[in-house]
Order: sequence, then C-alpha cells, then structure tokens
Amino acid sequence: MNYQVVIGEAAFEVEIDEESVRVDGEIVEVDWLAAPPGANALLSLDGRAHSVGGRRQSDGFWALSVNGESFRAEVLDDRTLLARQVSGASGRATGPRPVRAPMPGLVIRVEVSVGQAVRRGEGVAIVEAMKMENELKAEADGVVDRVLVQAGETVEKDQVMIEWKTPEVP
Repeated sequence: MNYQVVIGEAAFEVEIDEESVRVDGEIVEVDWLAAPPGANALLSLDGRAHSVGGRRQSDGFWALSVNGESFRAEVLDDRTLLARQVSGASGRATGPRPVRAPMPGLVIRVEVSVGQAVRRGEGVAIVEAMKMENELKAEADGVVDRVLVQAGETVEKDQVMIEWKTPEVP
C-alpha cells in the first residue's frame, strides 16, 4: 500500500508491502516491539527504538506522539491522492509537486507549456485510461519548469509528466 504522509511542510512517500517498508524510496527496517497495555507502542526503526502513539482526529488528520514530541500529520492513500489530483482539490496550499500519471494511459493533450504560470485547480493535461479521459489539474499555484510528455505518448502509473518551479514573490 502506498501513502503520502505530510507533517508541516514536509511530505514523505511511504510504501508498505509484505516484505518491506520504504520511505521516499529508501528501505527502512521496521519492527514493533512489545509494549505494556495502555502505553505507547514501541517501534524500532533501523535498530533505534521509538515510543509512538497516535489517534485519528475528527478532521481526518492524525495527532501523533513520537518520543514525547507531538505532531499533526495528514496521511493520504493512493485512492485519496488520485481523487485529489483528478479533481484539483487539495487540503493544503504547499508548493507545487510534480504532476504524475495517476494510472497507465495515453496522453491526449498537454494544456501547459514551459514558463507558463498556472493557478491551483487549473487543468494541465488530459490522460485517457480505461476509455475515460481524466483531466489532471495543478494542486498549487506554480510556473511550469519542464513538460516531460507530449500528446500521443503512453505513460506509466506515477510517471512524472510536468515539473514546477515556485512562483517568485516580488
């Protein structure tokens, strides 16, 4: 299962399967250690023990405690990320992240060019997948830095299609 975990301004890609855990592409050794009932869980990350607690809040965010330090985190699974990307919705106004193909498909149209300023929610490309056209939208304001695909090209799931640079503030 893939997740995006956002804590403050930092975003992490977390992949979990039966054999491993990866954070931003790097394998992390994870073991749950025994903990007394009612206490925080003990989690070993790369051989270092951490006291970890957390609860989901009514707004969908997580209140986390790691070694006594508190964090507020947003944890998004693949389905939620795809829905946000297709709809252009975003719960946060962070800097632009690359536009990635939500699934394998055919690029029908690229609606932006290098140097173009784009507003959050504006359409940037259309990808056809499973006989449906999906409009991909910018999740934050930005300026197009690189367009890595063109109409007629096939893309794989998670392939970077468009990269951004943050607009300069005068």
